[in-house]
Amino acid sequence: MVKPVVAFGDPVLKAEAVEIEKNHLGLDSLIDDMWETMYDAEGVGLAAPQVGESIRLFVVDGSPFSEGEDGDEGCDNFKRVMINPVIFESSTDESVMEEGCLSIPGIREVVSRPNEIKIEYFDHNWDLVEEHLKGIAARIVQHEYDHLDGIMITDHIPAVKRRLLHGKLRDIGLGKVPVDYRMRLPKGKIR
Repeated sequence: MVKPVVAFGDPVLKAEAVEIEKNHLGLDSLIDDMWETMYDAEGVGLAAPQVGESIRLFVVDGSPFSEGEDGDEGCDNFKRVMINPVIFESSTDESVMEEGCLSIPGIREVVSRPNEIKIEYFDHNWDLVEEHLKGIAARIVQHEYDHLDGIMITDHIPAVKRRLLHGKLRDIGLGKVPVDYRMRLPKGKIR
């Protein structure tokens, strides 16, 4: 089932998500719903807080970044469910790239992130996985991981730039921005 994506301004997006247990009620159907929601919105990642669940879970599919002449081969077949992830190492070298977010439609910001990370997580089968990611795959995971800590791309930009975006961010929370997918606005309204 496609769920509405939570819009900027909803408190669930600023909360620190909690770890879950293997027997978490409805986890399999939530993961299925998150895949459907992400693909419906044409995203490459979706964190549970973005569908209103403040738990440490996200799904990613970087395959769109593997296509074309400038494709990132690290994103080829990069489709993961990450439960209770922990980034335990990050490279000191960073790169900048423009990022967007399904919860902040129409806004893209340049974000600096480490080029490589090491992450440990449980997969959909609750197998413990440790991965070394680099390039765009590492960036996608870091973006979704931020959501679990209540951090959004707007938190990575200078305060002056955030103030300039205030009107656009307010409009997103009020549902005054056109989107091609369902959104849940901060006051609970679905559009």
